[in-house]
Amino acid sequence: MVFKRLLGALGVGGPTVDTVLDPAPVRPGGTLTGEVRLAGGKADFDIEHITLELVARVEAEHEGGESEGVVAFGRFTVGGGFRLAEGEQRVVPFSVTLPWETPVTELHGQSLGVVLGVRTELSVAGAKDKGDLDQLNVAPLPVQEAVLEALGGLGFGFRTADLEYGRIGGTGQQLPFYQEIELVPSPHYAHRVNEIELTFLAGPGGMEVVLEADKRGGFLSPGGHDALTRFTVSYEGVEHQDWPAIVDGWIRQLVEHRASYGSPAAFGMGGHGHDGHDGHGGHHHDGRRSGPGMGTAVAAGAAGLAAGVVGGMVADEVVDEVGDFFEGEEAEEG
Repeated sequence: MVFKRLLGALGVGGPTVDTVLDPAPVRPGGTLTGEVRLAGGKADFDIEHITLELVARVEAEHEGGESEGVVAFGRFTVGGGFRLAEGEQRVVPFSVTLPWETPVTELHGQSLGVVLGVRTELSVAGAKDKGDLDQLNVAPLPVQEAVLEALGGLGFGFRTADLEYGRIGGTGQQLPFYQEIELVPSPHYAHRVNEIELTFLAGPGGMEVVLEADKRGGFLSPGGHDALTRFTVSYEGVEHQDWPAIVDGWIRQLVEHRASYGSPAAFGMGGHGHDGHDGHGGHHHDGRRSGPGMGTAVAAGAAGLAAGVVGGMVADEVVDEVGDFFEGEEAEEG
């Protein structure tokens, strides 16, 4: 999705900018490539800087409820320091590295409903303008895909995915928000938990997997409660691991912890070292979200997450949400 706009700060006759992202899939920690296409205006202009900004639509919980806003999570200067002549056409290629914690927006080409964008900003003779906004699609890392595939194979269903402002205590989280994927429990665990929430926190040396269970109430916890467990996995040898067994072990450890959160546990499986510990760690405020994030409630039955993340009707809703986001951003900038 590309928007061409006149440079508002310079009025009619200013240069236009059109950023085009390469269509090749990009993954967290990977390289985003493309080019910024400039068209000169009715006079010469000094282009001081061309800056790309990564932005995300993020939900924030507060005392008054929930709200949504746009959060920047990466900024790169990719060009500048030249004069753009009247009517000149110039292409500035770029290559930037995404943060490791960049959220995943799709699985096997199916949208998860998470909205990311790349905003292009020009600085021309002391005036700045956010001149272009493009949708950013991010595919999962192999280990993320393996975990999601395993959950689908174990009978877990995809409910929704959103971005939450805040930090998960006890982790190495770097960004000011985290991605939360809500799952419907498999029949084997349905009597013990209402839902499972999954967060990936990738880094250069490995990835943290944070699982949280919204438990059904029992005599020890009449109203039910949440339990959080964290595991660490390596990027090495992903294809050689028994991921269904590994992930099922995670889920078993998660749901078996009841009222006690203070006893660390560690176990190894499939050649990975998994450090598990429980603790709220600031992962949530009191009270559960009752509705789906960003209007993208997705129900993919027990057939699996990867095979059918979204159906046609929901996919259309996701497209509408994305379109509304970008059109709204452009309107605000204009």
